[in-house]
Amino acid sequence: MAEADAATSAAPVSGLDPFSDEYILDSYPQHAQLRDAGPVVLLEKYQVYATGRYAQVRAVLEDAATYCSGAGVGIDNYHKVPPWRPPSMVLETDPPEHTRNRAVISRTLSPAALRALRAGFEEEAAMMVDSLLARDSFDAVKDMGEAFPLKVFANAIGIPKEGRHHLVAYGNMVFNGMGPHNKLYDQAMANPDEVSGWVWEACQRRNLTPDGLGIRIFDAVDSGILTDEEGARLVRSFLSAGTDTTAAAIVNALYCFATNPGQWQALRERPDLARAAFEEILRFESPFQTFFRTTTRDAELAGVRIPAGEKVMLSLGAANRDPRQWSDPDRFDITRTTTGHVGFGGGIHGCVGQMMARLELEVILRAMAARVSTIEITGEPRRMLHNTLRGMEYLPVRLRA
Repeated sequence: MAEADAATSAAPVSGLDPFSDEYILDSYPQHAQLRDAGPVVLLEKYQVYATGRYAQVRAVLEDAATYCSGAGVGIDNYHKVPPWRPPSMVLETDPPEHTRNRAVISRTLSPAALRALRAGFEEEAAMMVDSLLARDSFDAVKDMGEAFPLKVFANAIGIPKEGRHHLVAYGNMVFNGMGPHNKLYDQAMANPDEVSGWVWEACQRRNLTPDGLGIRIFDAVDSGILTDEEGARLVRSFLSAGTDTTAAAIVNALYCFATNPGQWQALRERPDLARAAFEEILRFESPFQTFFRTTTRDAELAGVRIPAGEKVMLSLGAANRDPRQWSDPDRFDITRTTTGHVGFGGGIHGCVGQMMARLELEVILRAMAARVSTIEITGEPRRMLHNTLRGMEYLPVRLRA
């Protein structure tokens, strides 16, 4: 991005509050207001800049030199406010540290490693779907969304079985912690010591199984690339992003197909569309709603000047339904070309675990397509109030064979 000059203008001021209950529970009209207010706006309540338009969100994601992650990817500026935990070594670092750390994780999550996991994931998905088909109704959040990654993802990393429920609470702390210090932040941080303590212990070399992916991180410790503490922190980066987000995506998938039965029949007829269906789910009901970046210098974005050291909120959910980018964006269509969606972020900080998430969702959708004729919502869903993620707190569902 070019430095600000005389041709730039100040951002229009918006009274929108992306962290209010109203905004969270009824996001899409609010997203439209954010996009229509301008390519970049100043959120009056928080005094941070924001954009909900696809072109500007993409531009920021791809310019890590101007819009850094090292000051935190939430609303707090870590250069001014100390983080509540040691920052993520992948999500909240900048090059060259980020480059080193991401290379270690990328080697661990190699295509060969993921291929080796597929058969086991497929077996677990088939057993889970068969079990749920035998029930009259179930809560998609607890019984599928959380249950599947807590089993297959945690097994793949190689963490202890006892206490895995803490992963959900920890993810809740991490992602609600990216928002302002509101009631959602306080609720998420209600039991930080027990949760963080379990997660930290689970990431230690001595507690990881010898055949899991987590222990492979410590190969970089043995070769002198990382210290022991850095190895544990890098394993922690797996855990903070691998449960809540995937759980939300699974539940969002069930909700999308239950409310769009024609699309479910299309997937049953063509199970090879499972991967494409997942991409459309990420676009249509993005689990990640917001990320923040911090300007490293005076910047210009779409003609709006943003001073150095300012927070910029990226509304991924709004960008993924921007009519400037997508045709008929509020229609769920698994045959749509979704290339370029920002459900996994983008640029050098694009989600490093996205291929793992794709594998989990693909095997779930394929297992269901082979067994399930209809997906029915049997009661009143409750949307999750959350500073960062979009998902359900409760979704009663019946699957019919």
